[in-house]
Amino acid sequence: MAAAVPCLPGQASALLQLQRSFDATVGDYSAAFRSWAAAGTDCCSWEGVRCGGGGDGRVTSLDLRGRELQAASLDAALFGLTSLEYLDISRNNFSMSMLPSTGFEKLTELTHLDLSDTNFAGRVPAGIGRLTRLSYLDLSTAFGEDEMDEDEENGVMYYSSDEISQLWVPSLETLLTNLTRLEVLRLGMVNLSSNGERWCDAMARFSPNLQVISMPYCSLSGPICRSLSSLRSLSVIELHFNQLSGPVPEFLAVLSNLTVLQLSNNMFEGVFPPIILQHEKLTTINLTKNLGISGNLPNFSADSNLQSLSVSKTNFSGTIPSSISNLKSLKELDIGVSGLSGVLPSSIGKLKSLSLLEVSGLELVGSMPSWISNLTSLTVLKFFSCGLSGPIPASIGNLTKLTKLALYNCHFSGEIPPQILTLTHLQSLLLHSNNFVGTVELASYSKMQNLSVLNLSNNKLVVMDGENSSSVVSYPSISFLRLASCSISSFPNILRHLHEIAFLDLSYNQIQGAIPQWAWKTSTQGFALFNLSHNKFTSIGSHPLLPVYIEFFDLSFNNIEGAIPIPKEGSVTLDYSNNRFSSLPLNFSTYLTKTVFFKASNNSISGNIPPSICDGIKSLQLIDLSNNNLTGLIPSCLMEDADALQVLSLKENHLTGELPDNIKEGCALSALDFSGNSIQGQLPRSLVACRNLEILDIGNNKISDSFPCWMSKLPQLQVLVLKSNRFIGQILDPSYSGDTNNCQFTKLRIADIASNNFSGMLPEEWFKMLKSMMNSSDNGTSVMENQYYHGQTYQFTAAVTYKGNDMTISKILTSLVLIDVSNNEFQGSIPSNIGELTLLHGLNMSHNMLTGPIPTQFGNLNNLESLDLSSNKLSGEIPQELPSLNFLATLNLSYNMLAGRIPQSSHFLTLSNASFEGNIGLCGPPLSKQCSYPTEPNIMTHASEKEPIDVLLFLFAGLGFGVCFGITILVIWGSNNSKQQT
Repeated sequence: MAAAVPCLPGQASALLQLQRSFDATVGDYSAAFRSWAAAGTDCCSWEGVRCGGGGDGRVTSLDLRGRELQAASLDAALFGLTSLEYLDISRNNFSMSMLPSTGFEKLTELTHLDLSDTNFAGRVPAGIGRLTRLSYLDLSTAFGEDEMDEDEENGVMYYSSDEISQLWVPSLETLLTNLTRLEVLRLGMVNLSSNGERWCDAMARFSPNLQVISMPYCSLSGPICRSLSSLRSLSVIELHFNQLSGPVPEFLAVLSNLTVLQLSNNMFEGVFPPIILQHEKLTTINLTKNLGISGNLPNFSADSNLQSLSVSKTNFSGTIPSSISNLKSLKELDIGVSGLSGVLPSSIGKLKSLSLLEVSGLELVGSMPSWISNLTSLTVLKFFSCGLSGPIPASIGNLTKLTKLALYNCHFSGEIPPQILTLTHLQSLLLHSNNFVGTVELASYSKMQNLSVLNLSNNKLVVMDGENSSSVVSYPSISFLRLASCSISSFPNILRHLHEIAFLDLSYNQIQGAIPQWAWKTSTQGFALFNLSHNKFTSIGSHPLLPVYIEFFDLSFNNIEGAIPIPKEGSVTLDYSNNRFSSLPLNFSTYLTKTVFFKASNNSISGNIPPSICDGIKSLQLIDLSNNNLTGLIPSCLMEDADALQVLSLKENHLTGELPDNIKEGCALSALDFSGNSIQGQLPRSLVACRNLEILDIGNNKISDSFPCWMSKLPQLQVLVLKSNRFIGQILDPSYSGDTNNCQFTKLRIADIASNNFSGMLPEEWFKMLKSMMNSSDNGTSVMENQYYHGQTYQFTAAVTYKGNDMTISKILTSLVLIDVSNNEFQGSIPSNIGELTLLHGLNMSHNMLTGPIPTQFGNLNNLESLDLSSNKLSGEIPQELPSLNFLATLNLSYNMLAGRIPQSSHFLTLSNASFEGNIGLCGPPLSKQCSYPTEPNIMTHASEKEPIDVLLFLFAGLGFGVCFGITILVIWGSNNSKQQT
């Protein structure tokens, strides 16, 4: 109602100045300010404006929320309205401008301030903290999680603003010190990371009347503090999407007014107090994605008011109690946890108000229960990663309100029931990774006009267009289609009609011939995903410059020939590996300005690497052109301008010349592989600028240099392969005093300097410095790899000699430790302190001129799986300690000057003659030569009591092989190109 006294002229002019700051062409401008434009009207009667009841003509309320207005900044005229008690300008766009540093402190009467979703940036001004009357403060930015792609590693988060955490509060304590009347605090996506663990105590100490705490995505860390229990009025706690840890405190159950507890996407751990689940006033409990939280679902009381319960992706276990039917108000039940077991209780079928049901559990048994069809209010039904099996009942067609049906990664079988096609409200249908059989005609899904997401991948289905696909009048607006491993033999014609398609996966099928030319023009918006990998395509059916944007483009593992195709409109990930491509299109790098991942390995690409690739180097993080026919020089920019580039693999080509040596500070390279080329010259000394370098493989080239002690300045270097080059000299300079650590490789785990011309003694001082081979700093075994967008993983490789064979390790385990100094000219004795490198799995010192005995300290190498000391001049007896090495699978001591009886043990009896031949003085099994002197039958018992077959499995497990040898580590066996003993 208009006040008795018209608004003061100064108030009206301040409002009009504020109006002029907005862009009149954006949003709901005309409707918002229509009443403001009328000449001579009282501003107290304008839309969104109210004046005080005291009749003084001052504006006390301004509400412009949700008008989608746009301004370059917040006009200071606002702060002339000093009587404002209520201010809401939420859901308008202030163009990422800074909140004014001064002005808010003038609004001393303000009790309600809502600046949510306003696209402000920078520090929250201190003036807001001086508004002592404030009871409501909202500075949040809304965000949403798009679960279109249910594959966990490919899930993409979409946010409602361009930047995450645009606003930041350096000290929550400073902000809240004077806000003692605050009841509602909403800070979603405001960066609070600099507060550490103090955020919690600050709220409890300064704002005792808080009823609502909503702080998702605020970079909060630490535990929920005990002092929070003093906030007895709390009704809403929303702390999801943070890094909170520790146990969920039991005192939350004592907060009698608590209705919402949202703790999802954190790092909480420990047993979740069951008493909280039995809190009678709670309507929402969400613990999703807290992998460290364990617990069981308790018996539920009929007095419970729970409407939403989510414990998915936690460590909850046990059975689902039948008392769950007491939750009469329950609308959402998300119990997607792998630890659930037993049978689904039929009492769930009594929850007639249920609109969402999500269940998983690998130990769940039985088939899909018939009572599911009773839940006719369901809009979302999801059974995933579960042990349920059998067919989908036809009664699924009773759930006519379903908008999402997700039955994936279980053991469902039989044919997909045709009743699903009658669910016309379905927007998302996910049936992948089951055992469904039969033929599916894509044309039949045209009846489902609301369908936008369809995934039938990884079943035993045969998917085809259907007879009438070309005559169907109307198709649904499918934007997401995954048909991987669906026995498809021809490119689906239905795609001609899916103009909204953005995600397309046809990988692992048998589609032959050329990709239809129309396929590149189907999508009106471009593709977020276009995956045709693992098929039998031979041609792209188009000009190499494709008229489309493709964010994630995968053509790998086909038979495509010709020039590599490039999306003209740009891309982020490009994978062309394992085809028959022969060339790169001219000026192709012009279209790589936003590309991060470029992989074209295992093709037949010839010619020089075009210098124009330097144009795209600013964004590229990975380039893999290995196993091609490339010639010429390496463009200098690939190493010298590597501010973004992390991985560069050019191995197995025909590249020549020297490596670029003007690498700048800020180099981001973590892996370099130039092996198998004809590169000459020295290693570039400027490589020390690459502080993140973990892997360098320069094997099988023509490098002429000395041992690179200077590389010890690379703090992350783990794998160094220099094999088969022209290195000369000693490992340590003869003048080395031992006083400095100028050759101490702190993280080196794989050192291969085989087949060079190194000489001199093997320095005991150097082996002392290999600390990373003595003590494990790793908590487990993982694979050295980089992760990229859409779950793309790039695993580092290394070509080494292991167990007497040349192999390419396609998955380098972080626990794998190898030293290879074979095929050089080392002389003198073997340093005994190598026995301190207890993490060693493989040691090759063959084909040198080493003398003296085998150190007895080798008996300490309990992880050793392969030992090759062949073709040296070693003497003395074989140490009795060697047979005690449980994992030693390959031993070669041949062609030395060893003498005496071969230690007799159950372990050594498995070795062949070849392990010991060429030692004239050796005798005893497995050699045919008998020992001439008598001896007691002293057969050493193996330290392990396992049967031989178990020992063999342990040999593999020691390297991380496990039983699934071929899955965990792939090796490519080749002929041993070691120098032969003459």
